[in-house]
Formats: sequence, C-alpha cells, structure tokens
Amino acid sequence: MTQSADNFGFSEAGPTDAGRNLTYIAAISEALAEEMRRDPNVLVLGEDIGGEFGGAFKVTKGFEAEFGPKRVMNTPLAELGFTGMATGMALMGLRPVIEMQFADFITTAFDSIVQFAATTHYRWGGAVPWVIRAPSDGGIRSGPFHSQNPEAWFVHTPGLKVVAPATPADAKGLLIAAIRDDNPVIYFESKPLYRSLKGYVPAGEYVVPIGKAHLARSGGDLSLITYGSQVHEALAAAERLASEGIEADVLDLRSLKPLDTEAILASARKTGKVLVVHAANRLAGVGAEIAALIADEAFAWLDGPVRRLGGLDTPVPFSPPLEDAYRPNATTVYEAARELAAF
Repeated sequence: MTQSADNFGFSEAGPTDAGRNLTYIAAISEALAEEMRRDPNVLVLGEDIGGEFGGAFKVTKGFEAEFGPKRVMNTPLAELGFTGMATGMALMGLRPVIEMQFADFITTAFDSIVQFAATTHYRWGGAVPWVIRAPSDGGIRSGPFHSQNPEAWFVHTPGLKVVAPATPADAKGLLIAAIRDDNPVIYFESKPLYRSLKGYVPAGEYVVPIGKAHLARSGGDLSLITYGSQVHEALAAAERLASEGIEADVLDLRSLKPLDTEAILASARKTGKVLVVHAANRLAGVGAEIAALIADEAFAWLDGPVRRLGGLDTPVPFSPPLEDAYRPNATTVYEAARELAAF
C-alpha cells in the first residue's frame, strides 16, 4: 500500500519511530531509485549523471550500473536540447527526470519549458510527465551563477507545477509525487540542505501530495510562511521568539504551484499577523502573491501589515559577508517577526 504524509500513521511534527534517518540528498536519491525500479518508463538524464561520477552532487552515483545507459543518459551541455528531448519522450509515454545541474542553468531551457511543455495540455490535451530537478539556493559561497532561486518564473507560468521540499521526508515524498504526475513539474531542491540536514524518511513507497502545505509549528501570535531552506531559519527564529513569549505558526508551503491557499488563509486568520519569508529576491517573488492573497481574502482578520522578507534586488554575491547580508537568516527573520508582533 502506498504511504502518504496523510496516512502514514504519525504526526508530521515527528514520526513514532525515528530510527530511519537520511540526509536530504540521500532521500532524493532513494526516491529516484525506487521509482526507477517500480516503473520501467522512468529514466534520468542530465550532465555527467552516469558512471561513478553520478552528477555534480552524486545523486545518481551507481545508477548506470543498476539501470543501464538507456535509462541513465549523460547529455551534452545543452539544456534547451535535452529538455526538448525529454518533452518528446514524455509525449511518447516515458517519464523522464531531468537533472538541471544547477537551477541557474534552467534559463537555457526556458523556451522549451514555458513555451512548449507548459502549454501542451492546454493546446491539444497532451500529457508531459517530466520532472526537472533544479538544485537551487545559496548560502554555500557559490556565486551568482550557482546560487539563484528562480521559482517565481515558473509559478507565473500556466501549465507547470512547482514544489520545494524542506525536509528529507518531503524531498522523497514530493519527488515521487512529481514523477507520477502527468503534468510537467519543476522540483526545486535546496543545495544548503543536501548534507547538512538529516531526518526521518519512511521506507518504501511514500507520497506527499502536491498542493498541500505543512504546519511545521503552531502558534497564535503571528504566522511565518515560507518554504525550502528558509523553513529551518523560520523555525529557529520561532524558538527564539517563544523564549520571549511570542508564539508563531511556521507554515511550510512545500508546494508553490498549486499553493495551499486554505492553509495560508487559515494561518493568517488565526494569528492576524503574517511574515512571508523566502531566499529568492523579494521583488515580485512568491511572497508577493501570498501577501496579495491574504490582502484579498483575509484582510478583515489582520492586525498588522503583511510583511515580506527575501533576498536583495542584486545578483547573489560570492563574498561570504555580502552573501550573508543578501539572504534571510534566523536572526533577520527573528528581528522582522519581533517587529511585526509589536505592531
């Protein structure tokens, strides 16, 4: 029987048996391998993913030995070409998982994604069941070409689904859900979490539904709404706030398109004060849509302005102190939330 975040038999705040812990990146690798064993139509493709190298981050190390070169395909440095190829494969019944070596390189394939794959079902009913794995986010001193968070481009595009897991369990469950989805899905994985974050991951078949947020912490004084690596910054900030008697909801969106609007509005209406946090540039980011949603549909419950905290409107700096100033962290989240709580 397929397990899901809803029927696995434990609260998402923590499992009843915490004996099986995996890193975030190991959970991604496990999901890929299990789906490839389950369904012969699932294959992976990308730059240097085969052989013992196994991709830039070693997610597919050893896959070629198990699944063979026809299902673990090394590609040239040609994102537009191999994304278009994957769309053709998907239209013919395969389920390709594309590794975009860094999310930043997705721009090369933009036309194939937004002009063709995203519009195919609307235009003539075709299914395009591919997944793009997009290693994103900064904080690891990788500079402006390897640290971006371009999720808002794809949230803006009709026909795509967009997810961003924050925990090892969700990394597995959302990837399995994405592979099985008949729509094209952009799966943003947070590079800072790859080997720094370890947590319980259910064994075997485990699915987290796309479109369902997770309340990672409950509180009544204000709401911190976030996703990806910033979930952990928000949780750290919430702990600090709690020591001062301020209790915060921390809502992990997990799915950016579709958004769990019910969960967002429920938290906003409960606390009356909302801070939206993401590592991507604040300007025209996902947080702007969430703020607008709350203003449209929960204004009467608000006790303060909806605040947003995001990256600065600059390329991601390489310099460590500049990058630290560029992106939110537990301290800046705490300071913004504390100010909002006092409003």
